[in-house]
Amino acid sequence: MTGMSGAGKSSALKMLEDAGYFCVDNLPVPLISKFAQLALDESESLSKVALGIDIRSGQAFGELLEVLENEKRSGHSYEILFLEASTEVLVKRYKETRRSHPLSGTERVDKGIEKEREKLASLKAHADYIIDTSRLLIRELKAQMDDIFVDNKEFRNFYITVVSFGFKYGIPSDADLVFDVRFLANPYYVPELRAKTGNDREVRDFVMAHEPAGIFLDKLEDMLAFLIPNYIIEGKNQLVVGIGCTGGKHRSVTLANELVGRLAKLGYGIKAEHRDAAK
Repeated sequence: MTGMSGAGKSSALKMLEDAGYFCVDNLPVPLISKFAQLALDESESLSKVALGIDIRSGQAFGELLEVLENEKRSGHSYEILFLEASTEVLVKRYKETRRSHPLSGTERVDKGIEKEREKLASLKAHADYIIDTSRLLIRELKAQMDDIFVDNKEFRNFYITVVSFGFKYGIPSDADLVFDVRFLANPYYVPELRAKTGNDREVRDFVMAHEPAGIFLDKLEDMLAFLIPNYIIEGKNQLVVGIGCTGGKHRSVTLANELVGRLAKLGYGIKAEHRDAAK
């Protein structure tokens, strides 16, 4: 396990430990081969092992890929999990913990993060699994970890977040794609629906009862089914889709939920967020 400092490697390692893995964090790179041999010793009961290796290994970190290739040539199989997060999120996490980045020195945290990103680029390219934790809660990270390393489900290195929002509160700054559903009939003007949200059955039924809502979803689903594989080819590992209406309570919430239900069948990690539904 490796990845960006602050992306959640320590938490992920604890999750693997709870799942029955023998975990070692920050093992020096030159000791990996010796540790692998120890784990394979028949006298030891180390059937599931996870190693946390990151930039803290110093100059020896640059030798990691070579060491892993030697292990592969020796017939030892392994998988690489890479935890990623956006620079903006990592900076925020470092500010909250008041810790310094291992590569920042006397410079700002974001400079250290970009240096680390460059050093890790080749390792990320060799990763079997990439999880972007920028928008993941701990329980959502655990769910993905369990899918891969406990339940052995097929995993795709791509995560979709569908965010409902109100244009009156601004467009989500991290949205990759934004769609405006203010062309749909507005439940706000129905007195008995005004205080409810798109998470309520009555609002959902009102919105979806209008034919344009279904047509819009059909076209959006078709477009995303085309775009996502091409995003993946270009190296993108997460997509944030914004769906907005006036206040972010009714139409956008309904359409976001419906879209998540449709895209779930594609087999990617996916969730809905309703930024303004409680406002």
